Amino acid sequence: MPVFKAPFNGYSVKFSPFYESRLAVATAQNFGILGNGKIHVLELSPGPPGVTESVSFDTADAVYDVSWSESHDSVLVAAVGDGSVKIYDTSLPPPSNPIRSFQEHAREVHSVDYNPTRRDSFLTASWDDTVKLWAMDRPASIRTFKEHAYCVYQAVWNPKHGDVFASASGDCTLRIWDVREPGSTMIIPGHDFEILSCDWNKYDDCVLATSSVDKTIKVWDVRSYRAPLAVLNGHGYAVRKVKFSPHRRSLIASCSYDMSVCLWDYMVEDAVVGRYDHHTEFAVGIDMSVLVEGLMASTGWDELVYVWQQGMDPRAS
Repeated sequence: MPVFKAPFNGYSVKFSPFYESRLAVATAQNFGILGNGKIHVLELSPGPPGVTESVSFDTADAVYDVSWSESHDSVLVAAVGDGSVKIYDTSLPPPSNPIRSFQEHAREVHSVDYNPTRRDSFLTASWDDTVKLWAMDRPASIRTFKEHAYCVYQAVWNPKHGDVFASASGDCTLRIWDVREPGSTMIIPGHDFEILSCDWNKYDDCVLATSSVDKTIKVWDVRSYRAPLAVLNGHGYAVRKVKFSPHRRSLIASCSYDMSVCLWDYMVEDAVVGRYDHHTEFAVGIDMSVLVEGLMASTGWDELVYVWQQGMDPRAS
């Protein structure tokens, strides 16, 4: 399956919601500690080399995450290490980009998520302990959500309710928010160590997963969250990212500092249904295509982006 070699360390990979052959990759120089960043837009093709870069955008600081617009097929939003949020139009040449840049966060922006139901707004999560709500047509953020006591690593919209989102933080809590309410509506003390990622089940809007420095993934039901529905053990180090399948209710993908990507079925006893050891450095970015069932992508600090069909070896040509 296709492999793309980036000049910098991979941080995030996202399939386009409009084109099944398109994906975006966020990268950072020197492991994101100091240096530049780069966003790559890749196109998959049936023949060799299997993946080609259609356009790339240079940034003065690390890019930690990207999210495609749900309303404009060529637009993506980037979370940047200098605290900025930048919007790119991939149909325009690099000198014409970014088309917008917002500078509000006081520290690194670690995640960005476009609203899949309203399709007019997006969230950013930052190491300044806040989450911000934005709209494309507004000159500044609409609202700042400040309750977490430490870095917010990810904020994700509920797939069915356009006003509800979840946030995962280094303060060891998962919080549920409704933008119509003044504060968070639920606080789940999910792990004893930092929570690095969260995602909603695409078929049950009350179920979500968290991943942590404690090496586990936990699945929660917000209707009864005193104990998790499932605890998934199998990674050897911190679980950096967790993602629910857009096609199968109980399927979860994860990637870890143990350099592996895992697939889990949280409803069965032997939950690990796939393990991929193709990365040679920390695996930090994972995605599953909405448009092509079973198509996966991952990226890591080995500067590689792999795209493969579930059940196949990512390294196979």
